[in-house]
Amino acid sequence: MTAIINFNSISGVSTISANTKINVGDTFIGSRSIGIGTTTTEGRNAGVSTAVGTIVYNSTRDVVETYTPNGWKNIGDMGSIIATGGTEDTTSRSEYKIHTFTSPGTFAVTSGSGNVEYLVIAGGGAGGYGHGGGGGAGGYRTGTISIGPGSYPVTIGGGGGPGNSYHTVGANGSPSSLGTLVTSTGGGGGGVNNANTYIAGNSGGSGGGGSGAPNNPNKGAGNTPSTDPPQGNPGGDGAGTSGQTAVAGGGGGGAGEAGQPAPGTTTPGNGGNGQASSIAGTSVTRGGGGGGSGSSGTNASATGGTGGGGPATNTIGTAGTANTGGGGGGGHAPSPPAGSGAGGSGIVIIAYPTS
Repeated sequence: MTAIINFNSISGVSTISANTKINVGDTFIGSRSIGIGTTTTEGRNAGVSTAVGTIVYNSTRDVVETYTPNGWKNIGDMGSIIATGGTEDTTSRSEYKIHTFTSPGTFAVTSGSGNVEYLVIAGGGAGGYGHGGGGGAGGYRTGTISIGPGSYPVTIGGGGGPGNSYHTVGANGSPSSLGTLVTSTGGGGGGVNNANTYIAGNSGGSGGGGSGAPNNPNKGAGNTPSTDPPQGNPGGDGAGTSGQTAVAGGGGGGAGEAGQPAPGTTTPGNGGNGQASSIAGTSVTRGGGGGGSGSSGTNASATGGTGGGGPATNTIGTAGTANTGGGGGGGHAPSPPAGSGAGGSGIVIIAYPTS
């Protein structure tokens, strides 16, 4: 039989042998195993003057942890990542470090390796200027990837420039990237109607909205090039009458849904909604598509998609919001000369556990 030694009594023991098992509460030392105390994160944090080297099983996180001079650490992550770059934050998300890049920089891993979460959003496309479709949102890529020591250049895609002359297709946004590991594609610019020549919205991370055109589907394709999961959605088709007496552009595609087609020849389509992420601790929606423009003979307007997409009126489009990858709104008339809206710039966020 296995002998058991308790602090307050000794039972069944005449000699201590290799089979002796020592119990102290729910902690024990046996011949072939060691059992450690079980607690929760709340119970662990309630400890006073915890000794360095203390080991517990944390049932809340389902991990074995040890107390170090830098606080509790997951024993499986003792080689955890130490890195610099961007704006660093260790308070917004419990037990995680977050690196946010809104301009180019370097994510430098000085030691450790493991999985990191990422959100890489490219610049949004600009709206078309001339019965224009809304700009598509920048490619939206999120997930988890394994990373080790090294320097990883971070690129932040700029938004596409707005049309500065009548009948100008919106420019595509630029890509964002995390080293060579993850790249998202810029959003597609919105299409235009150039003297009854219907120029389609551009393809991109999300596609640009189509121009006002009669019976002529001309939205830009999304998720181009293809990624899994998809980095975006197509724009919406425009609508119009022959001779341009009434035209309306389609909405730019968003990260969360396609741009809306123009529901009629005098009503433009709204931009597609973006997608929410809580990578930095709080849910934020980014990657909305730009709204399409209405005919100059109406008071039609279109909303940008939630997540930074620029709205549009029957004259001018508004820019997508910076660092959301939002698409710009389409523009119609050459006066005022503001024309269409530019795309919003992109963003890169990286997060990983600190314990």
